[in-house]
Amino acid sequence: MSKLIFGCGYLGMRVATRWASDGATVLAVTRDIEKSHKLRESGILPVVADIMDPGTLKNLPQPDTVLFAVGHDRRSGRSIRQLYVDGLQHVLDHLPPGLKRLIYVSSTGVYGQSDGAWVDEQAACAPTREGGQACRQAELLLQSHPLGERAIILRMAGIYGPDRIPRRKELQSGLPIEAPSEGYLNLIHVDDAARIVMAAEERAPLPALYCVSDGHPVIRREYFHELAALLGAPKPTFRRPRAGSPAAERAGASKRVSNRRMLAELGVELQHPSYREGLAAIVQASLPSSRK
Repeated sequence: MSKLIFGCGYLGMRVATRWASDGATVLAVTRDIEKSHKLRESGILPVVADIMDPGTLKNLPQPDTVLFAVGHDRRSGRSIRQLYVDGLQHVLDHLPPGLKRLIYVSSTGVYGQSDGAWVDEQAACAPTREGGQACRQAELLLQSHPLGERAIILRMAGIYGPDRIPRRKELQSGLPIEAPSEGYLNLIHVDDAARIVMAAEERAPLPALYCVSDGHPVIRREYFHELAALLGAPKPTFRRPRAGSPAAERAGASKRVSNRRMLAELGVELQHPSYREGLAAIVQASLPSSRK
């Protein structure tokens, strides 16, 4: 079985290495020659191409499964919409026939709820931020395409993990968090997210849509108090974000994401069933050996 990955970054690389260790032939698209060498060193076959340059996509290999997990690379000089929507369109236009499954990594940012309500796959989508709007447009594009019948859409909650704990430096420095203390956070550990991608490829009926979270939303204040305690940092303080800033836009959302369908249909047992276990494992692993 062969896999082709667009977006071999924080999540995509973990999926790639797991697929490769299971014996699959794994290919990953990158426009960066230096990264192509690193991919090859990791046992992943690089395909040098750019989703924003359709001419480079004309001779894509024939995979059984495609994972589209493209993030917004500000160095590209492209908008989020260009990368998420136009980039996906270019890929769909050039994928060879015979594809069995296409897994699209979307975001729970497609929901615009701000009242703390529970949301699931049937909840209304009314994204208010640019990223969520682009993800929703990409979902609709994929669902309307002939490959939509073979697509699995994974709406990821906030992905965290090693080297990706938001606000860690501010907490350790005693600086205020530029965010309101209230409002829900929805999270998924990156290793659990990778396992869910693999489970979706193996078990999801087609087409499929899943909300991917640990199912334990947490009030922002409680999350940062827990993290501060684990780090031995001062108790967190908060300040109102600047009007119009990305932090202010994020602060406007407050919802609780259900993962019931994911658990029921994919049969995944989370290694980090809530932020508490996930943060504790990350912080413990980052301590010097003398303190473990």
